[in-house]
Amino acid sequence: MDLAQLETFLAVAQERSFSRAATRLRRTQPAVSQVIGKLEGELGEVLFERSSRDGTLTDAGEVLKEYAQKMLNLRTEAGSALTELRSLHRGRLAMAANEYTCLYLLPLLDQFRRENPRIKVTVQRSLASRIADEVLMHSVELGVVSFRPEDPQVQSVVVYRDELAFVVNPRHPLARSSSVAIRQLGAQNFIAHHVPSPQRQKVIQAFERHKTQLQMGVELPSLEAVKRFVQMGNGVALVPALTVAAEVQSGALVRVTVKELQFERQLRLVHRRQASLSHAALAFLKVVEAYAAAHGDPYCFQTEQG
Repeated sequence: MDLAQLETFLAVAQERSFSRAATRLRRTQPAVSQVIGKLEGELGEVLFERSSRDGTLTDAGEVLKEYAQKMLNLRTEAGSALTELRSLHRGRLAMAANEYTCLYLLPLLDQFRRENPRIKVTVQRSLASRIADEVLMHSVELGVVSFRPEDPQVQSVVVYRDELAFVVNPRHPLARSSSVAIRQLGAQNFIAHHVPSPQRQKVIQAFERHKTQLQMGVELPSLEAVKRFVQMGNGVALVPALTVAAEVQSGALVRVTVKELQFERQLRLVHRRQASLSHAALAFLKVVEAYAAAHGDPYCFQTEQG
């Protein structure tokens, strides 16, 4: 089994067709079929359903697909590392974040680019639940998450302390209050983010604990949409404070304290525990640590053990 075989295998799996894979690889279909046949012979497993015409993977094929992608990602990473060395650290930094955690990155990336203008930075949007896996798959080098990954292969560093913010439109009756009790919120229509999360579950449990109804009349696909809908005068929202800092400062939204809903959330940078980080990644971590030292809370830099 070599990388060329795996590349052919992945092409068929991704294209779901031997003929389309052959076109993509600029080879003949018989040649592609021969490579797959040889790979199956070496592994002693059938990788594609022979009764299907669309390149459907067998269970063995599904297992191999994940490892094949990881191995090809490693090949790309190795090539990038050598290129970086030859070009005097003109490298690239690939990161993963979601809509919320990307906001934390912006001032850090601004500082990083000022100090390292030759390094290309790519931040891909990912589901928080998938980021640790993408780091382990070598798809990205660093990720930002709002929870501590359970996988022992992942190293995490706490870099930001955030909290939940209850916000309303400036014309909302509660906007005149500096604080309210959770039991005053039973009649409110909450505009919710349509993504399950541990934080959302904590809120639901808090309302249940205080025997207060939680009405989520509208659920939207992004935090940006939630903010804008509340600004238009539609209901109230509970969102990470980081995501509404600009709107609260400008007066577009008003933040009201709810002592029963004061939940802290820690953001973490994650990377592979045993990895030899690239020059670009190490330089970014130095920027993060220096930024935290210069600005203080809510920024921090605390490596988690274990």
